[in-house]
Amino acid sequence: MRTVEQRRPSYRALFSIPGIPRLVASMLLARTAGQMTSLILVLFALERYGSPTIAGLATFLSIAPGLLVSPIAGALLDRHGRTRLVVLDYAVAAISLGLLGALGIADALPVPVLLVIVTVTSLTFPLSTTGVRTLFPILVPQHLWERANAIDSNGYVVSSVFGPAAAGGLVAALGAPYALFVPAAISAVAAGIAVGLRDPSTRADTGRLLADAWRGLVYVVRHPSLRALALGISLANVGWGIFFIALPVLVYTRLGGDAAYVGNLFALLGVVGFLAVLLFGRVSTRGREHVYLAAAIVGEGVAFALAIFARDAMLIAVVMALLGLATGPFDVTLFTVRQRRTDLAWMGRAFAVSMALNFAGFPIGTALGGVIAPLSIDAAIVVAILGNVSGAIVCFFALPREHAAGPGGS
Repeated sequence: MRTVEQRRPSYRALFSIPGIPRLVASMLLARTAGQMTSLILVLFALERYGSPTIAGLATFLSIAPGLLVSPIAGALLDRHGRTRLVVLDYAVAAISLGLLGALGIADALPVPVLLVIVTVTSLTFPLSTTGVRTLFPILVPQHLWERANAIDSNGYVVSSVFGPAAAGGLVAALGAPYALFVPAAISAVAAGIAVGLRDPSTRADTGRLLADAWRGLVYVVRHPSLRALALGISLANVGWGIFFIALPVLVYTRLGGDAAYVGNLFALLGVVGFLAVLLFGRVSTRGREHVYLAAAIVGEGVAFALAIFARDAMLIAVVMALLGLATGPFDVTLFTVRQRRTDLAWMGRAFAVSMALNFAGFPIGTALGGVIAPLSIDAAIVVAILGNVSGAIVCFFALPREHAAGPGGS
């Protein structure tokens, strides 16, 4: 009877696994700091430099360079373990954010310096994003993966509730430079909690870092499922990136809102997304991944379309609630299908490359949003919708219904 209870999927069983509570706590803090930082950078650029273009470029450079080095990051994770490298990234984030805040207060942060610092900071970012995500399937038995993925997803969702709301409020009350010290401190605490986390070895390498990184890239490109996700999700994320820049511009110009208003809207998205993810974590996605992903992405596109007509608080709130609702099937399905179809020995390399390719559309979208939104918010949102529709089509038709093992796959 005890064995049956242990194998029954439940959140209680998940949190009884050694190391999971600390992993989740550290993850929540770090992701909250990340959500705060993303919005503070946008608001800082809009208020200090008066430029959506700089806002888009800063967001692009805070992400894109890290995506380019993600194959190397994945190889490092497979070779040297995850926990130490996760802690390293959290420490780099704390130091960089503190530096940005200090330079901003001293009025010594010209645009080139801002862009250099966010670029350097992005280079270690894949170590924590991939490291944490690959720890879950290593520490958690497979029958609890949907539950673990719901918690993993809600790490982003919960952080998107508190992070943007806190960021908007802090920027409105203190100014962006002072606000940056808060995510810096949170990142430092997250690093302290993560020190010494259980890190089972899954070492798999050839002894050559660049060769291992290349093999990880080849594995993903040749893997039917990971290849389809790379194209479909990245196209959908172009839409998300554009909307991330367009929303603050829309709030400032059409709704007469401020930084706190923008933060509260993202918090609303997070609250609805939190509930959607927890509920959808109870659903088995096996065999229906293509349907759930496509439907979720289409739902996001519908929400974007409604934003074009937003001229009051009620409709823009509906937009954010719909986006939160789509988060449940999107995140849980995406995380689970990637875990099921990736060999354990390839988790670091394959996940780093796959996650980077999936997310590549977001910084591209922020750069596009920074260029298009100042000219026409409606045009920016239309381009975002086109990205979403394209991503939904790819996910529905290109994602294999049954797993066909990739190179080295099972």
